[in-house]
Amino acid sequence: MRILVVEDDRRLAELLRRGLVGEGFAVDTAHDGRHGLELAAGNDYDVVVLDVMLPGLNGYRVCSGLRDADIWTPVLMLTAKDGEYDEAEGLDTGADDYVTKPFSFVALTARLRALVRRGSRERPAVLRVGDLEIDPAARRCRRGEAVVPLTTREFSVLEYLARRQGEVVTKDEVLDHVWDSAFEGDVNLVEVHVSALRRKIDQPFGRRTIHTVRGAGYRLEPGAPQS
Repeated sequence: MRILVVEDDRRLAELLRRGLVGEGFAVDTAHDGRHGLELAAGNDYDVVVLDVMLPGLNGYRVCSGLRDADIWTPVLMLTAKDGEYDEAEGLDTGADDYVTKPFSFVALTARLRALVRRGSRERPAVLRVGDLEIDPAARRCRRGEAVVPLTTREFSVLEYLARRQGEVVTKDEVLDHVWDSAFEGDVNLVEVHVSALRRKIDQPFGRRTIHTVRGAGYRLEPGAPQS
């Protein structure tokens, strides 16, 4: 899952980035409203964390600018302000949720996962591909009754493929969504993680769920038992 954090307090932005990366998100940051609007409009994010008091453009104007452009990425607004009128203004400009500083990081991540599940279109709380079950909120993967331990990055790759199940997904798309914009490594890192996933979710269960589409990418489909 990919998140944009728009926060002018660089220390807080970095703390949020590090904490969210630790929770399995890919995170980009911006420190002013204009840059935040540019990133949010030009990239495919699952959710935007948006401070209200920003230089350049405030959070209300960034949010309304996205909605005016028919960009419906979920927006969670952060503010040091407190009061029902500030909350109403944020929601009226198109925000989906609202958190007042100081806030609990645990509560913030729970709200973000709820927004990601809802998304800009309806999303199931638990993703199912045949007997493979991926629970983004619990960060848990099961094959039937068996729990399959995955690393944070493996889980993020699998979750993205599951949200696009049945579609051909390119390596570049996986990189863009699972790694942040600063990543400059080899695109074949995706292949390494896909191979690890196959060893964990398919081979022990006699399944073939992740298919390679030569010259194109990968497709996730329900894996029938192999004879």
